[in-house]
Parts: sequence; C-alpha cells; structure tokens
Amino acid sequence: MAQDDKKDSKRKFSSIIVDGMKQAPSRAMLHAVGFSDADFKKPQIGIASTWSMVTPCNMHINRLAEEAAAGVDGVGGKSIIFNTITVSDGISMGTPGMRYSLVSREVIADSIETVTGAQGFDGVVAIGGCDKNMPGCMMALARLNRPGVFVYGGTIKPGAQRRDIVSVFEAVGGYASGKVSDAELSEVEHTAIPGPGSCGGMYTANTMASAIEALGMSLPNSSAQEAVSNAKKIDCQRAGEAVMLLIENDIKPRDIMTREAFENAITVVIALGGSTNAVLHLLAMAHTAEVKLELNDFTRIGARVPVLADVKPSGKYLMSELIAIGGIQPLMKTLLEAGLLHGDCMTVTGKTMAENLAGVKPYPADQDIVRALDHPIKKDSHLVVLYGNLAPAGSVAKISGKEGLRFSGSARVFESEEASLTAILDGTVVKGDVIVIRHEGPVGGPGMREMLSPTGAIMGKGMGKDVALITDGRFSGGSHGFVVGHVTPEAAVGGPIAIIQTGDAITIDAEKRELRLDISQAEIDARLAKWTPPAIKETRGVLAKYARLVSSASEGAVTDKDV
Repeated sequence: MAQDDKKDSKRKFSSIIVDGMKQAPSRAMLHAVGFSDADFKKPQIGIASTWSMVTPCNMHINRLAEEAAAGVDGVGGKSIIFNTITVSDGISMGTPGMRYSLVSREVIADSIETVTGAQGFDGVVAIGGCDKNMPGCMMALARLNRPGVFVYGGTIKPGAQRRDIVSVFEAVGGYASGKVSDAELSEVEHTAIPGPGSCGGMYTANTMASAIEALGMSLPNSSAQEAVSNAKKIDCQRAGEAVMLLIENDIKPRDIMTREAFENAITVVIALGGSTNAVLHLLAMAHTAEVKLELNDFTRIGARVPVLADVKPSGKYLMSELIAIGGIQPLMKTLLEAGLLHGDCMTVTGKTMAENLAGVKPYPADQDIVRALDHPIKKDSHLVVLYGNLAPAGSVAKISGKEGLRFSGSARVFESEEASLTAILDGTVVKGDVIVIRHEGPVGGPGMREMLSPTGAIMGKGMGKDVALITDGRFSGGSHGFVVGHVTPEAAVGGPIAIIQTGDAITIDAEKRELRLDISQAEIDARLAKWTPPAIKETRGVLAKYARLVSSASEGAVTDKDV
C-alpha cells in the first residue's frame, strides 16, 4: 500500500525510506522481515546489539536486545534488531590479537552509524557489554545525533571465593614465583568466570558504564545491575520506552552530551577509582560530540574530587557488592549535594540529573564500600596526568597512593609486551626496575594493546611496590601498581620513549606530575637526532588503515580527527 507524502516529525528519517509510491520497493523488502502496513507509520528504532558468543561479556545480549525491542513496540514504535561486533580483551590479552581491541571501538562506531544511516532509523537503543562496546556505541550515537539510549549489558556475578578474571592473571604471576601450584592455578581458571556479564571489578567495562550513566546517556541504575537479573531486563524494556519519549520531545544525544555532562562523567569515574581507559574513551566521545575536552580537564577536576569507592583492582570489593548497597546513584547524590556535579544537565529520562537523583536514598549506614567525603580513600584523583621530558604531550598514571607517590629506578627496555612478560616471569626483572614497554601505541602496535598480563604478573609475584612500568600502550582497568600508560608522543612517531636505553634512570613523580628521563637534554637531543622510524608492521587490512588514520592517545586515539 502506497504511503502519503505527509511528513511526520517523529519519523524524520524513516519516512524518507518508506513513504510514497516510489518507496514501494523498500516496503516490499521490509514486508519480508515482518513489517505490516501499520508499521510503516511508526517511528523505526534500531536496536544495536553487541551479542556474540566470543566472550561471556556479550553472550546474553541477544536476550536483552529482545527486551529493548519489546519496550519500543509496546509504546507504538517499530523495533529492528541489528548486530555489530565485539572482541574480548580478556581472551586476547597478552597476544597479538589484543591489537584489535581498541580498533574494535572504531569498527563498532562505524558499523552502528552505517546501519542506522542507511536504514533511516529514527532512534537507537545501543546495548554494550564489553570494554570497547560502550564508547563505540556512544561515539555512534553522538555522530548520528538521533534520539538514543545506551544500555549496559551488566556485570558478571562473582566467581568462587570472590574471584574474577584479574584473579587468573595474578595467579599466573603467583605460579611463576612458586606461590601457586598447578592444582591451584587450575582451580582459579575453572571458577573465576561463572557466566554472562562484564568483568566484575571497577575495570573498564564497569567504569565506562558508570561514566555513561553519569553523562546522562543511560537510565538511572543501568550501570549497576548484574547481567543475569530481572533488573537488567526491566532496564532494557524501559530503554525502549525512553527512546520513544526522546523522539516525542526531540531530545538528541548532543543535547545531553555537553561539556558539563562530561565533567560529571569524569567526576564519577574518579570517585569510583575507575580505569585509565576512561581518559582515552571520554576524550574520544567528546571529540565525536564536538565538545572540547583535554587531558588537563582530568587534572583540573581531579584536584577537587576524592576517591571514595573501595573497589577492585586496588580496593577490596566487586561491582556486585556495590550493586547490593544501591549502585552508584547514592554516590552521585552525595557528589551533587557537595557541589561536585552539575545537576542541571539533561538526561535520557527527559529530566535533569538533579531531578533523577531527588528521591535516591543514601547507602546503608553499616556499609564500608563507599566512604564519606570527609574520609576518602584518596583526597584527590587516582588518575594522574604526567608530563615531562619523557611525555611532552602527556601520559596517564593510575596511582592509588598504596604504592607510594614517587618511584625512581633503572630502565629495563622491551620492544614488545611479550618480551616484557617473559622477563617478569623468568626473574630478569628485579626490584628497582622501571619496565619500559614501547612500540605498543596506537600507531606502533598498531592498536595500543593493554598491559594486564605484565601488570598481573608483577602483582602475582609480589613486586607491586618494587618495580614500575611505563608504556606507550595502555592498561586494562584490572591493572594496578605503579604504572604509567598513554605516553605521548609514542615511540613509533619519534617520542622520547623511543630513545630510552636499558640502565637509564627514570623518575615517576605523582606529586610533581612529572615523568622524567634523568639524563641531560643534550643527550636526549643527540639520541633523537639519530632515531630512525621503525619498519611498518602492517601494510594491508584494518590494522594498517588504523595506523594511518589514528590520532595520539592524548587526543583519544580517534580515526576521524582530520577527516
């Protein structure tokens, strides 16, 4: 049946695809996938699902996508589920496959933008369950700027004896040092991951879910629900309903993703003791939303925001235990009442942040997971941006204070993550070493691998306070210790990290916010003058394209900066 040509503001994009006589072929194709004549008069909502059986983080998301679709259909929309990719950091960690992890963020953003733009969806519900899914989904929503809601797939339940994936990485280090037996390592391996959901501490997935909730782009409590729970099903249904309300009120992602909203996200990440990856991803998301955000904004906000949550990896508790006392909403209300959040920011509920938090109850009096503002774990941010002659364009450290605030040692240089891990496990790395892992940046990797295997091995061997690690790569949210990543410029483009020699003295000073190579500037200049670019590792395919396009880590490692 031909449709009339009357424009409908609720179907701003889908009407172009399905209205009028000339679009009969489009309607014919859609009849085959289940559209009725009545459906063509409804707003079309794409449900971007990151379902995959390659990782437990995403294995349940197909069911969540169906719940979100039911929410859309129940309030007069027409849902269309489609897929995008995911890769598993936990599985690929420490291997060449990890080079594809950060690349997948761009592929996810590109694919959601591509399908939504081609199909003319009027709104989007995007569901992510692993580290790069979340910023990838958010970058797509910001690019499209059509009414959209993000849904977090949810955290995993704890394994036996409160184990999680980081327990396994650290058990490997314990095994290498003789502290963990074959049988114990096998038991940890078999009990750490009990089922669906993202890694269980305040690692990158839970950090980014919390940041997106604080940004206003997911519904209240979406970040603080277990993957396998009735609460998560309801969250998905409500997200489907919410996107229809956003269409009704013409509220779009860039109305929500303002500079003040990004400041809210940074504040909550700091208070939770979240992952260094949040710096990289929030910079990328802000770039996509055309919001000016810089490394120094993390320093500025971090000077006044304390770390309050005693959560893994540097703390004691898992995300499930934070969920049990109320999630992050009571923490956000505390921050709001202290003047540390912008309460007037719009959210996907159609209400402001302050309105959403108005009825939130405080944490139980007897809990010790989230501390009071006057009794913080750390009085200022654990995310410390360091500059200096080793990082002229910046670097990012995760310093809880437990390992101290200053480390000086002797460089032990490795040209890859694999080489460093071998040296840690076989005892080559000793007390007082500053491990330098280079040519692992966005260009040099290519792909900027995470260094959970080396940091996990360091902690498992009991050397967390005895050695430091710096890299132009990045760290898993599960990494902890005296570690500095995102060193820019990276080695592959001639940054000073490229000319460090084993035995050089290096100082990491969190109080002065300095990463320093302790040799003369004349010697640095002489070494840089002799430096030659490394051979190109990849000449074809996605990694080669990524290396040619990607910006520095200090700019979010985006691939459309100068496009």
